[in-house]
Amino acid sequence: MLMNHTSGLARYELDERFTADLVAQPDTTWSIEDRLKYLFDATPPFEAGKGWDYSDTNYIVLGAILEKLCERSLYDEVRARFLEPLELADTEPATQRELAHCAQGYAGAHDPLRIQDRVFDGEGHYAVNPQFEWTGGGFVTTARDLARWSAALYGGTVLDADGLARMQEAVDAPGLGRNVKYGLGVIVGESRLGRVLGHSGFFPGYVTEMGYLVDAQLAYGLQVNSSDFATWKRSPSSVLMELAALACAGATSSK
Repeated sequence: MLMNHTSGLARYELDERFTADLVAQPDTTWSIEDRLKYLFDATPPFEAGKGWDYSDTNYIVLGAILEKLCERSLYDEVRARFLEPLELADTEPATQRELAHCAQGYAGAHDPLRIQDRVFDGEGHYAVNPQFEWTGGGFVTTARDLARWSAALYGGTVLDADGLARMQEAVDAPGLGRNVKYGLGVIVGESRLGRVLGHSGFFPGYVTEMGYLVDAQLAYGLQVNSSDFATWKRSPSSVLMELAALACAGATSSK
């Protein structure tokens, strides 16, 4: 229920009390308890197992469980199991306001976490401490590393055939669009190019898309330094599908 977001746990990251404290205390280092305390009096969006709603809270709880089982930090576990073996050298934890090599991001005037439009100040500090994201997406990376991770995760390097099949046991995810399902930490969809596995990401000022076309065995990653959705004329996913179609057509014509 945690990995496919059917737990019914409310979203701590969109609680108005949390977003107010996040902006008012930009240097805070958030503990698990600090995040979850905003939910103790929250009304669940649905009974466990009887609905779907994406919630970072699920991943925070999962992170706590994993650290208990592994007996070391989640970031150390990820680094040892994935980042180093797969040589994802441009991916690292986002644990402080100073984030190297990040382009200025633009959150717009109506960011749901109340972050200012230009997310970095003149001294290179992000508006708040991104450490709060943790297992909800607390890494900085590049489009290249995203594509390489997508190929490894969905292409069979990280998981065996049984693991891949279990990951794709998906439930309806009406909040993500028509005929879109959500598996164990993966968005599962169908396109004119066949089955698509992947995930999108949002953090004030930035949006990411990564995915894998199963039939074509094509992985991709895209990053955009704006989360001001009102100004977008097209979604990143639609652009990626066009580029993927061109890549597949080119690969076919060259055979």
